[in-house]
Amino acid sequence: MTRFSFEIHATDGKARTGTIRMRRGEIQTPAFMPVGTAATVKAMKPETVRNTGADIILGNTYHLMLRPGAERVARLGGLHRFMNWDRPILTDSGGYQVMSLAALRKLTEEGVSFSSHIDGSKHMLTPERSMEIQRLLGSDIVMAFDECPRADRPIAEIEASMELSMRWAKRSRDAFDAGGEHAAGSALFGIQQGALDERLRARSAAALQDIGFDGYAIGGLAVGEGQEAMFATLDFAPGQLPHDRPRYLMGVGKPDDLVGAVLRGVDMFDCVLPTRSGRNGQAFTWNGPLNLRNARHAEDTGPLHPDCFCPVCKSYSRAYLHHLIKSGEMLGAMLLTEHNLSFYQALMAGMRSSIASGTMDRFAAGFLSQYRAGE
Repeated sequence: MTRFSFEIHATDGKARTGTIRMRRGEIQTPAFMPVGTAATVKAMKPETVRNTGADIILGNTYHLMLRPGAERVARLGGLHRFMNWDRPILTDSGGYQVMSLAALRKLTEEGVSFSSHIDGSKHMLTPERSMEIQRLLGSDIVMAFDECPRADRPIAEIEASMELSMRWAKRSRDAFDAGGEHAAGSALFGIQQGALDERLRARSAAALQDIGFDGYAIGGLAVGEGQEAMFATLDFAPGQLPHDRPRYLMGVGKPDDLVGAVLRGVDMFDCVLPTRSGRNGQAFTWNGPLNLRNARHAEDTGPLHPDCFCPVCKSYSRAYLHHLIKSGEMLGAMLLTEHNLSFYQALMAGMRSSIASGTMDRFAAGFLSQYRAGE
């Protein structure tokens, strides 16, 4: 039984395609992970998520610790059994949600104390507690606990935050390794911080490699800095991390973000965008995003895109989807979410194929030209 391995099959420039092997299955990279925040990918059944091509999904430590509670999930057999998903699950550490959602939070060396956004109850999240929660959930890929400051904070604050996150990374590693059977079958990823600063990110990468992780995430991006600044950081950040381990860009992103990041050497992604957009009447296509609320779709009998082979495009017209969205029918959110996740997985498959054939630059240029023309 393979706990965790990563094999690179082909490279094209900085872009790589490969396979992560774990005991619950293989993950083809570059990989997009649908976000299942509260033990569900919103508006989707797990088997439908799998049918879109997803090898792995993401669960959320902060939300699950508050409701229904990690201890309850453990008593019910773990997150996989609880939500009927038998393939790998990556869980985030909860740090980002504490910073962005929780009220009355207080940051100390020990961790973060905060009030729940649900009922105001008091909680403390530390590296050790984050590892415990992810162990109780039965996570396959556990994320180290970190702090994620905005990129526009003063550089001294970003430096201090990065150094704190590196101390928390060591505590996360120690707490994960004490996890017995769970640690023996799961993986732990560290998270590089340092905002947009090349020097700080180099120091963070070196500190993480001294500790040693199965994979390495690039944190602190997609927090409002804009695509140009993000890409400028990705021009150097992935190369600061080990070549032989997966590189995971957290919280990204739009389709053109994914293509640009793969060109720069990133292997794994997650984002709420395809599911959230689906619930809000937006469909992603090879010709750019479509707003299904727009009246121009009201009598359009064609599919969302003629070259999309997902079940939604095979069976439903733009006119019907427009009607569902305008009527507030839940089926509209379900169908657009299924299409969006199918499109994202088709985009990842296209990039994997083009890297393998040495044509990634041509694929990217063709995709971006077509996609941005449609926008």
